[in-house]
Amino acid sequence: MNSSSFNIAIASGKGGTGKTTLATCLAAVLANKGKSVAYLDCDVEEPNGHIFLKPEIEHTTDVNVMIPKVDLDKCTFCGECSKICEFNAIAVLRDKVMVFPSLCHSCGGCFHVCPEKAIVEVPRPIGQIADGTGSGVRFVEGRLNIGEAMAPPITARIKRNMPDTEVTIIDAPPGTSCPVIEAVTGMDYVVLVTEPTPFGLNDLTLAVGMVRTMNLPFGVVINRSDMGDDRVVRYCAEEDVEVLLQIPFNRAFAESYAVGEMVSNLGAEFAGSLESLFDTIESKVGHD
Repeated sequence: MNSSSFNIAIASGKGGTGKTTLATCLAAVLANKGKSVAYLDCDVEEPNGHIFLKPEIEHTTDVNVMIPKVDLDKCTFCGECSKICEFNAIAVLRDKVMVFPSLCHSCGGCFHVCPEKAIVEVPRPIGQIADGTGSGVRFVEGRLNIGEAMAPPITARIKRNMPDTEVTIIDAPPGTSCPVIEAVTGMDYVVLVTEPTPFGLNDLTLAVGMVRTMNLPFGVVINRSDMGDDRVVRYCAEEDVEVLLQIPFNRAFAESYAVGEMVSNLGAEFAGSLESLFDTIESKVGHD
């Protein structure tokens, strides 16, 4: 991870709250103000930041994980590899060893415990990373191959090779599971995007619990703030959670989003709100 950059994760307890809209617009607005900005789409199961930033892709690389391959000429079928695997990714029969790549977590345990050195690790592709530039923003996108189950290795690879910019914005997956935890780990600040609905409140409480457990500084943005009830606002007040920004429903915003256009291009007022949002976050974590 690039320690010289100011790293912000945009996350949400559920999908459909406007997380990617906020992340891409914030990146574009800051770039338009002269900052060097990287946008990292870590929602690798369904990345869609490219729809709005429209990058010119310059490089694409495969992401591999290591899985075991057994040399049956050396194997004595002792079963030590199967015993150590907590995910049942390798099974030893009387005269056969079966490997289940989709269950393997690439821990290397089977390789290390094999007394006959009959196991080697071989790469297996699980996705790709693409990078380029769009809307003045350095763009990086991870994409998990269809049918693959484990997103965190791709996110980890993206974060290990962050572009060298003043600001890095990570578009995290929705929810609170392992892919989200990988995306927000090590961030300077986490913005939780929610909506004023019962589902929005329920999933916000889970997301707040996650970032508090991880001891990460965070705040909340309420999207479509005038279309629901006030329970999200009351929850934030009761839990001492700062509401950084409330964005009322705007039909023009919805129409722009629907055709893949940047909402931040629709007016100086919204762009100014995003600049103020960044200034607020920056002041809280002490970056210059």
